[in-house]
Amino acid sequence: MQTKRRDFIKKSAVAATGITLGAQHLTAKSYSRILGANDRLNIGVAGCYRRGKAMLASFKDLQDKLNILFVSDVVKERRDKYAASINEALGYKPKAVNDFREMLADPALDALFNLTPDHWHVPGTWMALEAGKHVYVEKPLGHNPREGEIIQEYQKKFNKVVQMGSQQRSQQTARKIIKEIHDGLIGDPYTVVAYYSNKRGDIGNGKVVPVPEGFDWDLFQGPAPREAFKDIYFDYMWHWFWPWGTGETGNNATHELDVARWVLQVSNPEEVSVNGGKFQFVNDDWTMYDTINATFRYPGNKTIIWDGKSRNNIQTYGDDRGNIIYGSEGSVRINRNGYKQYDLAGKLVKEESEQSLNVTTGLGGGGGLTTGHIQNFMEAIQGKAKQNSVLGEAARSTLLCHLTNIAYRTGETLSCDPDTGHITNKKIMKKYWGREYEPGWGPNI
Repeated sequence: MQTKRRDFIKKSAVAATGITLGAQHLTAKSYSRILGANDRLNIGVAGCYRRGKAMLASFKDLQDKLNILFVSDVVKERRDKYAASINEALGYKPKAVNDFREMLADPALDALFNLTPDHWHVPGTWMALEAGKHVYVEKPLGHNPREGEIIQEYQKKFNKVVQMGSQQRSQQTARKIIKEIHDGLIGDPYTVVAYYSNKRGDIGNGKVVPVPEGFDWDLFQGPAPREAFKDIYFDYMWHWFWPWGTGETGNNATHELDVARWVLQVSNPEEVSVNGGKFQFVNDDWTMYDTINATFRYPGNKTIIWDGKSRNNIQTYGDDRGNIIYGSEGSVRINRNGYKQYDLAGKLVKEESEQSLNVTTGLGGGGGLTTGHIQNFMEAIQGKAKQNSVLGEAARSTLLCHLTNIAYRTGETLSCDPDTGHITNKKIMKKYWGREYEPGWGPNI
């Protein structure tokens, strides 16, 4: 499949060049925009559903900084609708393709926005790097721990900007208060509780059915070993199945755990323990936990606690997601829309809100944090700014999600090497650190 993959790109290159410079989707206005504005980046969007739709407002806000040349999705209806919605919002219609590798073959493309399911995040990113593109990749950074290492090797080899969608790294209030915490605002921060609550419902029981017309199920699976198609897989529900998803921890804890590590200035844990299970709608086909508590212990007596509830929406900490930072001289609560500082008596000392409201647990997300993070990514490509979310930090934060899943699946407390993050139990390390790829779909590094 590696040869097949390279052949696909080579065979597409000539046609793709023609698409960019001469196809019907390029009007005189859009053609002049590509050739006449050096500060605009030509982008392609892979994944046209929830996250893609949520990003459309950000693309509109940044329309003087980018051109969307392509959109791709394995579902024809979705990619066609998304191209039409871009036309409505931005005044031009990108080329809609089934296979995102077609856009990678186009030399005019600068960057890929990889909004695909979890199992495609790193393989899609390494294919883009091989094609000479920068990549904005959604969280989590990979389907397993090894992919975090792989993509750092690729980034080093091809020297392109890769930025994970950890939007709070670009949140102004978070950046401000975390700097103050680092400067001693609440003394010595020692524990962060990261939390998330949602009201996901019963997903039912799937059955094997013919693949819906217009849905490329084989390409959807891509690097994952092949499975028979069930009607339950078509939509968001792939998140809760191990071949493609990483559970609620990979789906959402990535954000909160990234903030927690950022605050505590820690790298890899020494120990990971979990307590969780599937407690709601126990007869449906959801194959993972829906409730989990994970504890990460670090050198220097630092601790991160993850409290994740997918299908019990009690807001234990007063809101649906965020972080509570405990320090020797006070505490701080950070969420996507601002922060609050408290003294040791629990009295509110100060608070500040983001200028724009951000979606917290709604499907697809969206808001000013996304816009700011995308802008930072593009300015990093152009040499105008430093990345707010560098790849190594994204990999270490995502590793916590994978370690949570591994501890849950094995039922073991994991001891880890704090220098590498590797699990010291060799049997667990061998079985769970990487994944089995569909033959021919593995990395070239």
